[in-house]
Amino acid sequence: MLYNIIGKNIDVWDKTKESVEHKMDRIEKLFPADAVATITLSLEKLVSTVEVTIPMNKRMIRAEVSDSDMMAAMDKAVDILESQVVRYKKRMRTKVRQNAESYMAEYQTILVPEEDLDEEPLYKIEKIKHFEVKPMDAEEAVMEMELIGHNFFVFRNGQTDEVNVVYKRKNGSYGLIEPEF
Repeated sequence: MLYNIIGKNIDVWDKTKESVEHKMDRIEKLFPADAVATITLSLEKLVSTVEVTIPMNKRMIRAEVSDSDMMAAMDKAVDILESQVVRYKKRMRTKVRQNAESYMAEYQTILVPEEDLDEEPLYKIEKIKHFEVKPMDAEEAVMEMELIGHNFFVFRNGQTDEVNVVYKRKNGSYGLIEPEF
């Protein structure tokens, strides 16, 4: 794995690079050999932030952690990355297994007992909400989101008639998600 270590408001010395690489070696076996990890270390008002981004098979694995200690933040980021990759690989294995089962059932007419198909779902949806998607502009949607106290809000854009999402970012600003078809 290749490391691209960047410092913001901080000088990244060789010793720091070695420490970061040593911590990342723990999860190196989970990625292909040609993977490139971009690690951004920043320091603002005695709070260290570590952001790690690794592209992986049409997917971006990312972790961002803030802590008073840079290496503690790095440890937490590596833990987050490890859990994301393990979850992603488990999901991919399940998809491959399901595709193999459907292939065998369809083309070889092999019946699979139903008790084998009762696996624990990877994600469990506990609550489903239904609500009216009203036409409005993004500013109105932000005000509505703040009124109900959520960190995102789904609405129909009055100008484009598309479903959009506004969300509150970690730094306190707002974002808008517009679909592309």
